[in-house]
Amino acid sequence: MLLPSIAGDPAQEHPLRTALLEAHQFGDLVVELPTQKPAVLRQVLLPVIVAALGRPADEREWMAWYSQGQWSPVQRLRLQEYLDEHRALFDLFDPVQPFAQVAGLSTAKGETKTAGLIVATAATGNNVPLFASRTEGDAFSLTPAQAAHWLLHTQCWDTAAIKTGAVGDPQAKAGKTTGNPTGPLGQMGVTLLAGRTLFETLLLNIPVGAPPTSSDLPQWHRRDPADPRPAGTPQWQTRAPQGLLDLWTWQSRRIRLIPEATDEGLRVTRVLVAAGDRMPHTPETEPHTMWRIEPTGGRSPAKDKRDTTTPRRPLRLQPGKAAWRGLDALLAPERQSRDAGEKTSGFATSKLLDQAGALMFELGESYPLRVELSGIAYGNQSAVIDDVMFDDLPLPLAALDADSDVRSALLEVAEQAEQLATAVNHLSADLRRALGTDPIPWDKGQRPGELVLHALDPLVRRLLAGMRGLEDLERIEAGQLAWEQLAWRRSWEIADRLLQAVPVAAYAGRSTSQGEGKPERIHRVPLAEASFLRRRAEILHRADATRRGTRSDGQ
Repeated sequence: MLLPSIAGDPAQEHPLRTALLEAHQFGDLVVELPTQKPAVLRQVLLPVIVAALGRPADEREWMAWYSQGQWSPVQRLRLQEYLDEHRALFDLFDPVQPFAQVAGLSTAKGETKTAGLIVATAATGNNVPLFASRTEGDAFSLTPAQAAHWLLHTQCWDTAAIKTGAVGDPQAKAGKTTGNPTGPLGQMGVTLLAGRTLFETLLLNIPVGAPPTSSDLPQWHRRDPADPRPAGTPQWQTRAPQGLLDLWTWQSRRIRLIPEATDEGLRVTRVLVAAGDRMPHTPETEPHTMWRIEPTGGRSPAKDKRDTTTPRRPLRLQPGKAAWRGLDALLAPERQSRDAGEKTSGFATSKLLDQAGALMFELGESYPLRVELSGIAYGNQSAVIDDVMFDDLPLPLAALDADSDVRSALLEVAEQAEQLATAVNHLSADLRRALGTDPIPWDKGQRPGELVLHALDPLVRRLLAGMRGLEDLERIEAGQLAWEQLAWRRSWEIADRLLQAVPVAAYAGRSTSQGEGKPERIHRVPLAEASFLRRRAEILHRADATRRGTRSDGQ
């Protein structure tokens, strides 16, 4: 694993044992693609910790672990003993029990594919990234460390559709399996919490609760073919996870890495990827996702026994949409989640963010918590990767308190940004009508409101970081005023570009009919500009009130 030290030294590769035992000395995981990080954490680091140590029973015990700043001597010894006892199970090329693979996995014709099949950014089959520098015909060679990361990534994020049929899979037909879903993380927007060190990051991503049950085991403890849920055979099942360890180490594919001795050392050049276990739906015990609570549709799901659908669904990320634009979901505490209405969805934040909110006073309101959101947008029946999404957001812990002034301020700022974008879109539509053309359709092309949101993005992030540790309402209000004053100028810069681009003919205006018996509506440039300035003043009311005492030119 590639890890930088907290002293700022260049990142270096370290084995699993060092990464875990010396986690307090490292800053963060360094990965080739952002979506590899949750795969490495969930498939290896977190389950090893929970399998060896259990998990904190409650917030008090969690703080006892955290306050040490590193593993206690007892915890360190237990981790060492666990890694020593099960060392063979983590061997990537073990001939009998290769880690996260099936030994001897093969097809009836002995076919294999290039190692690029497990690399999300490589061109393979139907999956051809837009700006890929390689073609499917290129030789692909992965170091053992690279192969391990992409192996875990495939278990979490693999594309859907047809997979190679493996010998020993009774559900394979004509050398293939159909109906395969994406990897389990492909069904959600993954919400990771990050601290100052790898040790803190690991703890922040472990939910408190009871220790694992006897049936809740990581995949490396389920390699025996006699196991009721074997992970080391070509056979697969459709089932629900037995617990957190089973969920984190879910084997959505049966894979075999094929190494080759080269002049550069051992390299993985060929692979085989077949169908794996299928999860009917994401369980509500999933700690790394926010939730959308489905509309009730005028009925009570709890009372409708015929309704077998879950009222909660993982919240997916939207390509091109900054994470702060979803603060209403990010800051919806589990204990006070926004209820769904008859026609409107509700939201609940992730269990881990809710847990961090409960620990706010113990961690300190100035704690530099970061929230990392990642996801993949699939296309063509989820058989190809269209986009990889990632955002890193500084988040004040006080914002996770449903009654805090910081939370109210941040939600207001996010709403103001959206309203400013809408105001500029309305300005654009009015200017186009003044020219005698139709407005830009909401679902086609890029509307100028997106430029506003792009311009406001660094301002919102600066405000999020600046709100850490603020308790005084006067200082919070001062921060909001500073934001509004900057947003006032940035939104005008976008609006002014639109106005400057309008030809003189548009100033004469156009009349449009509003329907039979209604007066015609006049569209002129000055009217459009005045409407925008009025709306901007309503949205940024603090900045407007301040400016009224100094100048009134509207700019």
